[in-house]
Amino acid sequence: MEQRERFIRDHRLDLYTMAELSARYGISRKTGYKWLDRFDRSGREGLGDRSRAPRRCPHRISDEVANLICAARRQHPSWGPDKLLDWLGPRHPAIDLPAVSTAGDLLARQGLVKKRRRRRHYQHPGVVPIKTVHPNDLWTADFKGHFRTRDGVYCYPLTVADQHTRYLLACHGLLSTKGLGVRPVFDRLFREYGLPDAIRTDNGVPFATTGIHGLSQLNVWWLRLGIQHQRTRPASPQENGAHERMHKTLKAEAIRPPRATLAPQQRAFNRFRAEYNDERPHQFLEGATPASRYGTSPRLYTGTLPPIEYPGHFIVKRITNAGTFRFKKRLLFIANALKQHPIGLEEVDDGIWSIHFCQVLLGRVDERDYVIRA
Repeated sequence: MEQRERFIRDHRLDLYTMAELSARYGISRKTGYKWLDRFDRSGREGLGDRSRAPRRCPHRISDEVANLICAARRQHPSWGPDKLLDWLGPRHPAIDLPAVSTAGDLLARQGLVKKRRRRRHYQHPGVVPIKTVHPNDLWTADFKGHFRTRDGVYCYPLTVADQHTRYLLACHGLLSTKGLGVRPVFDRLFREYGLPDAIRTDNGVPFATTGIHGLSQLNVWWLRLGIQHQRTRPASPQENGAHERMHKTLKAEAIRPPRATLAPQQRAFNRFRAEYNDERPHQFLEGATPASRYGTSPRLYTGTLPPIEYPGHFIVKRITNAGTFRFKKRLLFIANALKQHPIGLEEVDDGIWSIHFCQVLLGRVDERDYVIRA
């Protein structure tokens, strides 16, 4: 406003031409004449900014159409704008209905659409490159694709192998992929072979979930035992390539054709495992057998969970059976898989707290909004 007023005063001095005055103020001659005209008509108020909204909108929804869409939504509160327009079309053929997006904006403005709560998205922790030096540095585990035995019962073969020596630790046919049947298999393996440093799996049940850091009851148990859980990226079986290649051999030699029931199918798995480990030369091992290279782990498994210890400056919270913990008078949900387990909170910045479980950083919580972010 001050520059426009100075422009008017300088023009009245009659010392400059319009071209010189416009160049001095960095505007066009057309704009200069526009300010002079507005000042002559309305005085100082005419120099203010005016609305740039169009005087008319040819594609604006008429009140009649808007009322029809809103009434249809109230009649069918669970229908979206696309269904509402499809439903109104045959009933009002003479009316030009708007686009789906326009109808959706109308319903939102009228408060007829309940805003959905966005689902919290947790990032994949990333894939650790495969690098082993000794047996039991890394175990790989997966389910071979399920199939039916000849009696119609589904079989889900769980396979566990040592990455460094390719030793097939287990090939056990289960009735489902639920963790209740998987944990006893790993319990037996830990007792027989000791604890590995890490276990690599895909992101399926029961190895991981869609919760924070993919926590499941199975991998929480592994973390308590000091086992690192490595997860391949979704739809990337090549990141567990040696295990997938073993599955191809397993399918050819022990599954095709399927056995009559689960009992003879398990005997076929046992025969395959014995031959694979003790007799079959392995190309990766330069013709040696996996059994000739494998040795049990020095980390013994006693069946009990070691206590979790956090540094003294951590705030320790125990997770409830509902997967929540209380922090700064707020009740925050983190994961059902952590119920009755302690977590440690460390303030890393002003009002920013890191959430740790064992040696794993699960995420951070900000006191400004109390939202846990992975």
